[in-house]
Amino acid sequence: MGFINVCHLYAKARLGEVDNNKKISWVLSYIQGGVVEVWKDNVLEEIKKRMSEMETMEKLFEKIREKFGEFDEKSRKADKLWLLTQESKTCNEYVQEFKRAARGSGYKRRTLIEEFKKGLNRMIRRRLAEAESPPSTITE
Repeated sequence: MGFINVCHLYAKARLGEVDNNKKISWVLSYIQGGVVEVWKDNVLEEIKKRMSEMETMEKLFEKIREKFGEFDEKSRKADKLWLLTQESKTCNEYVQEFKRAARGSGYKRRTLIEEFKKGLNRMIRRRLAEAESPPSTITE
């Protein structure tokens, strides 16, 4: 998850040897909005009442993954992939952005290629459709 990756990077770079309670508080302070805010409030109540043993930042991340993990991540990645278009990007830029968005989206070969073609500029899409030997992979 992007949020967890950013927290890991920041903690490594800035928080260093800060005790775990402060690291956990720091992470929780950045969880805001909607259903996740309600979840955070519940976790804070559990911590206050000592019903939850939140010993490390990693345990907090496990709880986050448990609650909002893989399904939500795949869904977001699939949405981003579906909305991605080439626009004014070069083909190489579009390919790289598409590959990043496709990673972890759950899309498989044929569907992935169709999504890629859908996002290409109209002229390129038309030329591919009219080609004698249309490419069968994104790299082609």
